Amino acid sequence: QVQLVESGGGLVQPGGSLRLSCAASGRIFSMYHMAWYRQAPGKQRESVAAITTRGSTNYADSVKGRFTISRDNAANTVYLQMNSLKAEDTAVYYCNAVEYFSRSESWGQGTQVTVSS
Repeated sequence: QVQLVESGGGLVQPGGSLRLSCAASGRIFSMYHMAWYRQAPGKQRESVAAITTRGSTNYADSVKGRFTISRDNAANTVYLQMNSLKAEDTAVYYCNAVEYFSRSESWGQGTQVTVSS
């Protein structure tokens, strides 16, 4: 499995921006599909954005046009740029990795994002 460490969360006002980072170690990063999930209090964890080993991306409807996922294979890092943040984006954000061949899955510990005035 790959080890994942998220960073970049915090408190931001509505309309503001944050960039989350997820640093991976332990395996060949380029062989992992990467994704960001989030879980708000009292709600189920949901997929936010994903990027394949080839760089194809997809997004939840609720974040399309506001969030951008990207990866830097040389730095073993995946990013989530979040713009025009809303109160409903408040959640713990988790990094997820799925290995291309084995489909083994790894999760980070999560980083809190709070959108509030």
